Amino acid sequence: MTSPRQTPQVPPPPPQSAPATLARLPEYAAAAYGDREALADGEVRWSFARLAEEVAAAARAAIAHGIRPGDRVAVWAPNSRQWITAALGAVGAGAALVPVNTRYKPAEAADVIRRSGARVLFTERGFLGGDYARDLHASGEDLGALASTVLLRGGAGAESWEAYLRAGESVPEAERAGRAARIRPGDVADVLYTSGTTGRSKGVPYTHGQTLRLYASWADLVTLRPGDRYLLVNPFFHTFGYKAGVLACLLRGVTMLPEARYDADRILRRMADERVTCLMGPPTVFHGLIRHPDRPAHDLSALRLAGTGAASVPASLVEEIRTALGAPEVFTAYGLTESGGVVSVCPTDADAPTLARTVGLPLPGTEVRIAGPLGAVLPAGEPGEVQVRGYHVTAGYVDDPAATAEAILPGGWLRTGDIGVLDGRGYLSITDRLKDMYVVGGFNAYPAEVENVLLTHPAVADAAVVGAPDERLGEVGVAYLVTTAPVTAGELTAWTRERLANFKVPRRFTVLEELPRNAGGKLLKAPLRRAARGESA
Repeated sequence: MTSPRQTPQVPPPPPQSAPATLARLPEYAAAAYGDREALADGEVRWSFARLAEEVAAAARAAIAHGIRPGDRVAVWAPNSRQWITAALGAVGAGAALVPVNTRYKPAEAADVIRRSGARVLFTERGFLGGDYARDLHASGEDLGALASTVLLRGGAGAESWEAYLRAGESVPEAERAGRAARIRPGDVADVLYTSGTTGRSKGVPYTHGQTLRLYASWADLVTLRPGDRYLLVNPFFHTFGYKAGVLACLLRGVTMLPEARYDADRILRRMADERVTCLMGPPTVFHGLIRHPDRPAHDLSALRLAGTGAASVPASLVEEIRTALGAPEVFTAYGLTESGGVVSVCPTDADAPTLARTVGLPLPGTEVRIAGPLGAVLPAGEPGEVQVRGYHVTAGYVDDPAATAEAILPGGWLRTGDIGVLDGRGYLSITDRLKDMYVVGGFNAYPAEVENVLLTHPAVADAAVVGAPDERLGEVGVAYLVTTAPVTAGELTAWTRERLANFKVPRRFTVLEELPRNAGGKLLKAPLRRAARGESA
């Protein structure tokens, strides 16, 4: 058992000069927070000064490995200190990071790796009994420009993380520092892939300057501060884990406590042992902890800040977070990959109904408007499409001008595809989606992708998938099918699970004589959503 860590009562302010790029962020944190604990991962504990040294070593290794400015580098691995140092080292050498969802099957991962143009892949063996590297290369999928693979854990020989770092010992520190100094705020720091209703993922490029400005603002709004101890449950392949996690911690002097996967038993123990002050995640994380039978046996009194979103948040859950978990400060937020992950934040001192009903106010420098079907801007209280403009909104998708033209309107307004309402105070509420996407335990699921897989089953003639509320996961998929032969729910579950990440697999299957369509043959999902929710027609 580790010894409890205490949060300082009066944390020192950060230095006056904030970093202009992510390449300078680790050394900024080292100068600001020095010997304070930056990371605890298993038996390994690093100060901010030590973390900066480890990232510099990884940057020298990236240079030795032939990674050049502008190259794309993919990471397909669970949360760990190796993920952090590999990613920040590559970015510090001028590369753009491409995080890959750890729940993806090899074909899904290969699609992102190929279309991103990634030259190097960081991955690992042994996570949840799997072998990402072996399965990916055995899949026969086209991996595009991928030239090499480095195993962060579970590797041996030339592909191992240790060998990668050793190669960097021949690179002078002056060369690394020079490479970092040549990176500019407008250079691309990462490309995160998101999906649309067509199911085809789209790459969103994001710059160093956008990232640092956005997450410094976000950290201030959610009250993240030096001395906090942040349990990083959210996966690093997501903005919530990487940017609102790792990068925000470096900006504000917060200790990072990475978790490879959500395990309520382990998390309760670690929250008590490590005196965790900050926990953020989708509602399913908090449901699991609040209802855990052993929760009263763990001292969670250090917890002060809880953040959630990505799904509907009932007022009762906010109250339970404050009472059962004892976190006085709770916030909800709204964002999407195209906005860098954040659009608005509901203040931590808001009452439970406000936190549940709204996603708060737009961030400073962010404009939000509600538009009608013909594009007219609607007044407060009128529902319509949420559109966003600001310094952190992407200028477009990678190599996809058609999708860019559809999503980005003249004047830089981003069409979010979400339906919302602004109240008289300027608080935003998200009421529905123009897109069919639904959110399962914090992960976006896209019906078209699931439908396409179901339609490859020999017994399925037609398919429609919708989201339905779920107390634990927020939403789950429900499939409605027209079949040509008998097929069981178990067979359909196995079929989709073999081809898709588990969170995308529908939880219920219903066979109909025909799917509802209008006179023009367009599928009508509204009645299916009502049926999935148990509502009358």
